[in-house]
Amino acid sequence: MTTHRAETAETAKQGGAPELIKAVPVRHPGRWVAAAVILILVALAVQSLATNPRFGWGTVAAYILDVNVFRGVGWTLLLTVLSMVLAIILAVILSFMRESDNPILRWSSWFWVWFFRGTPVYTQLLFWGLVTVLYPSISLGIPFGPELLNVVLSDPSKGFVPAVLGLGLNESAYLAEIFRAGLKSVDKGQIEAAEALGMRGTKIMWRIVLPQAMRVIVPPTGNETIGMLKTTSLVLAVPFTLDLTFVTNALANRTYQPIPLLIVAAFWYLLVTSILMVGQHYIEKYYGKGVDNLVAAAVNPAAAKAAAAGLGPAAETMPGGPTVAGETVEESGR
Repeated sequence: MTTHRAETAETAKQGGAPELIKAVPVRHPGRWVAAAVILILVALAVQSLATNPRFGWGTVAAYILDVNVFRGVGWTLLLTVLSMVLAIILAVILSFMRESDNPILRWSSWFWVWFFRGTPVYTQLLFWGLVTVLYPSISLGIPFGPELLNVVLSDPSKGFVPAVLGLGLNESAYLAEIFRAGLKSVDKGQIEAAEALGMRGTKIMWRIVLPQAMRVIVPPTGNETIGMLKTTSLVLAVPFTLDLTFVTNALANRTYQPIPLLIVAAFWYLLVTSILMVGQHYIEKYYGKGVDNLVAAAVNPAAAKAAAAGLGPAAETMPGGPTVAGETVEESGR
């Protein structure tokens, strides 16, 4: 190897083109074996789906665009959106209360998170469905004194409002911890610097803290939103009977074909989840622009310097390799 390098250097000094290095790529037989096993399993799965008549693809095609299924998808999306809006509002308030200097606010927030995270969401939905049985009416007045107002509780929404309350209150406990982690991820020195410049607390929160905290908050919040979409299948406990899961179950009971209708429900859940994942990707990309650039620079400093100087990928192909390109960029940057 030393002799080869010496000959190459001598040839370069004489003005000739250096001899190319004959590199042998590293072989990875394990990767090919794993890929072959996966392809065989995929082929077997496709064959099973195509040849097994019990999947009932004709029934799937007949009901996948059914009006009742469409309506169920719409109610499921509405449940998801309203529950997440309620959860986000409560989570922001709870995260601020948790960081408050007031012990009453701080411990109230802790109790809320402890209670709603510690009980199953199905149990909470059952409770909200039976709240009118537990409290037929609400009376307002002086304690141990005369009654000033009496309100009879009823549910004209047929379970929709209790479902939103049950899902939103449960989710707020999880989002509160996510938001608190995001707020704590911002360095306190930036807050102190903003205070030294005379910025008010509200402006510091909206202009300094939240834009940086969103990088930590968005990914788990997106995951929780996708989880909320699937958790709406439990609103039968309220009971709310217009969501996608209930509608497909009702059609399955009518046709005596549960498997095709389960496939219909799974298809729509997968479709909506995929759309949400795409939206989450772009939101994460927006709030992580600065950090993503730093990570790229740490992984490939030469390429980052070349991109900053406007050389782009062509800098990597300059004579001498990435090192020479990096040195050239540094000199031009000076």
